[in-house]
Formats: sequence, C-alpha cells, structure tokens
Amino acid sequence: MSFPVSPPLPLVQPFSVVVFPEVSVDLSIAHCGLKSSSGGREYVMKQESEPCVDSRDHADLSFQIGLRGTLQNYNWKIQLRCSSTLPVSVTEIKSSMLTVKRLFSASHSSVDSKEMKKFQLLAHKWWDEEGEYSALHSMNDIRVPFIRDTLLNMSSNYHLGNPLSGVKILDVGCGGGLLSEPLGRLGASVTGIDPLEDNIRTADQHKSFDPVLAKRIQYKSSSLEEIVEECMETFDVIVASEVVEHVADLEMFIKCCSQVLKPEGSLFITTINKTQLSYVLGIVVAEKIIGIVPEGTHEWEKFVPPEELERLLEINGFSVKTVNGMLYNPLSGSWSWMESTSINYAMHAVKSGAQGQSSPADALSELESEQPLAAAGTTV
Repeated sequence: MSFPVSPPLPLVQPFSVVVFPEVSVDLSIAHCGLKSSSGGREYVMKQESEPCVDSRDHADLSFQIGLRGTLQNYNWKIQLRCSSTLPVSVTEIKSSMLTVKRLFSASHSSVDSKEMKKFQLLAHKWWDEEGEYSALHSMNDIRVPFIRDTLLNMSSNYHLGNPLSGVKILDVGCGGGLLSEPLGRLGASVTGIDPLEDNIRTADQHKSFDPVLAKRIQYKSSSLEEIVEECMETFDVIVASEVVEHVADLEMFIKCCSQVLKPEGSLFITTINKTQLSYVLGIVVAEKIIGIVPEGTHEWEKFVPPEELERLLEINGFSVKTVNGMLYNPLSGSWSWMESTSINYAMHAVKSGAQGQSSPADALSELESEQPLAAAGTTV
C-alpha cells in the first residue's frame, strides 16, 4: 500500500514537554503545526491563529487533554512563540510546566478551600487571648504538657533546661504559631506549616519578638502534601492539633504524615468526636449560643470518631498508644482531662520502626550522651 508524499517542511529542532507524570507530548514546530503521541492517549490540538511568519507572531494553542482519574477533561492554554528557526524558549516551557504542576498538586490536596476562607478572616487575631482563639490559648495548658511528658517518658535522658532539645517537630496547620512557640521554648526545632500566607505572616511577626524562638522556629506557607517530597522521614514528631476536622481528605492527610515522619516517630492529634453531644456542645452552644468560636467554624459532618481515626492510622503504619478525653469549661475558660472521649480528645500514635532508624527518644538520648563527653573533654 502506498501513501501520497507531502512536500518536505522546514526542519526544526524537536523538543519534549512533560506536562504530567508519565505523560509526554512531543512537539515539532513547522509552520506552527503540531503533532503528538503518548502511550496510546489521544490529544486534540487546535490551531487558532494564522501560521507564523516571523518571531513577532504568536500561535495561540488550546490543548484539551483527556486524562483518566482526577484530571479528566482538563483544559488549559499555553502561548508558544515560534519562528521558522527557533523553538519555544526554555523559560516559557518551565513556566508552563510549573503552572501545570501546581494545578495537579491542588487537585490532590487535603486542604479545603472553604475552610481557608473561614480562617482568612481571622488571620490577624491569633494572639488575642480574649478573642476568637481564646480556647486554643488555654488548650496549651494541657496539650503542651501532654506532648512534652509523652516524649520524655519515651526517653530516659533529657536536658533539664531544654527537655525537647534535639527533637525536630512539624506543626501542621500551625495558624499563628500558638503551639509552635511553647514547643520551641522547650528546646525543640519546630517547623510550622499552614496553607494561609496571612497566618504565616502573623506567626513570623510574633516569633520575631523573641530572638531564641526566631532561631528555633521556621514557618512556611505550604500544605502537608507540598512538603512530602522534600521532607521524607525528616521529623521526629508531628503535631496536628485541631486540624483533622478541617481537612478535605483525612486518609491522604494521615498518609502524608506517615511519609514525613521518621520510623518510630510520634504523631499527636487533638480533635472533636462525632457524637450528638459534640454537636450540641461544640456547635450549638459554643458557636450559636455562647459564641466561644465564630459561627460556622466547624461542620459536624467532618468531625472524626476516635475509632475511625485509629483505623486510618493503623492502615498507614501507626500504632495508637494513648487516647484521652478533653473537656472545656466556658465559665473558667480552662481545659481538663476526662475519661470520656465523647466531645474532644487527644491521641498519640507511633509510626512503626525500621532497623537502623532513630526515634525521638534516641534523639534525646544521643543529645544527653554527647554532653558528658563534651564536659569530660574540657577537664582534660
């Protein structure tokens, strides 16, 4: 069988643009004509402008890519500057790739955009101890000792002045830094992340008042998913306090926690149970009647029963060690521990270990063992 032969087109150096993992589009520019192939997937490309004549002309190319999974029927445009002799600039290619990467990450995020809008309005009020976050300020009276004592009980050695010295902590959903700062004062090296830039600005500004904290704490405007690749098995401890009831995908959130936590590392979570009592007290009373927190802060459907949270933790390689009930007294503005977990509760889980890996307890022990050696060296 024979095919008609078309006249040869001007030769141009072909190039490849990777637009999604495992998806590559090969482009060859000749009179701004494009052709593509990628693993059997079909791409529809439409030329919307006249053929290029010189470097001043542009071709507006609309790409419609049909992808299975989460990005079906996703459309985007890129502008390609073309000429008869030069390919698209590297800068334009990188820019397009970064844009697609951010959009791809956003579609696989546990961040709930509706929740972000709620907290955006209160970003400047984090450190008002009598304001909307007063209950979180007073929660530090029990959650900070809970984290500190649990970690110290896992280690036989610690530094008296800075008991958490040498421990790397990730504070997920750090807000304005209400929990990051007291953990930093205990000697820990704290990384606080929050998807809201205004929250991070508030946290950065407040820590700047204390030179010690400025060295021990770093904040970053980021979601948990965005730091996974660069922080695999980096942290000794992860804290997610009053966060999981606001995420869009809890299972993904727990999985990402496991990925950035070292083997035998600790995960601390405080959240609200999904019961009738938690609805009455946590939403009707707290939000609608007393106004402890702004109305609409919580959605009862997103509350998490401890049994469900424990199940998700176990299938992601965690072992739950402690579950304690918490009770808030609006009259005294204080928190206390209780046996029942029907309203608020705190949970401590440990990631399964791997041979040759260090744990938070090991970090504390190693730091303590180094100090006598250093002291001995000075007396020789």
